[in-house]
Amino acid sequence: MADTASSSPFKKIQIQRDDTTFDAYVVGKEDAPGIVVLQEWWGVDFEVKNHAVKISQLGTGFKALIPDLYRGKVGLDAAEAQHLMDGLDWQGAVKDIRASVDWLKANGSKKVGVTGFCLGGALSIASSVLVPEVDAAVAFYGVPSSELADPAQTKAPVQAHFGELDNFVGFSDVTAAKALEKKLKASGVPHEVHIYPSSAHAFMNRSPEGLQRRKGMGLSDEDETAVELAWSRFQSWMTQYLSI
Repeated sequence: MADTASSSPFKKIQIQRDDTTFDAYVVGKEDAPGIVVLQEWWGVDFEVKNHAVKISQLGTGFKALIPDLYRGKVGLDAAEAQHLMDGLDWQGAVKDIRASVDWLKANGSKKVGVTGFCLGGALSIASSVLVPEVDAAVAFYGVPSSELADPAQTKAPVQAHFGELDNFVGFSDVTAAKALEKKLKASGVPHEVHIYPSSAHAFMNRSPEGLQRRKGMGLSDEDETAVELAWSRFQSWMTQYLSI
């Protein structure tokens, strides 16, 4: 079943897990390594789709899959996004991620990584702890609560990216980033934690709409060099751990 927008590069699919099904959006080369791409607190909107298309085209190509964790809902402003994130069943989201990884492995991807932004960044790290089928994770500005997952128990290589100006205390600020690094060190798995000096939260969002939305939230930093460096590190990490 094709995505509703005729010009969209995505194929819309349905994935079954337990007694529920959810929509997901797939883009990229059929037999390429898979990457599950997890939404920000907004939901499956233009920005996470931009990221998935970008990921599918990096290097020799990846097959990117976005699971719809909010089941079709999208936050149009920060208050609505906060409400949706507060209402998320995080354990259920981890099950969605596992089902997404399994779908990719059953459909041509021999190895599968997980990445995500904000809410999705925290879930990426959680999946490296709770989903044994994950081969690598890259998290952007988000750390899971200790109730959900302890990064010291991670089993897959983790790379994480944070902005030094991020003020989401305990979730993606520098203190949270350094605490995560300490936990990853304890896990003994390969890991990298990168902090970008002139960047705030959601610094990877570069579309005109995304920049406008960030400015509306008081985030006016623009550092293309940091964005390019982060994508370069992402590509190296996923290529290293998802190559056969």
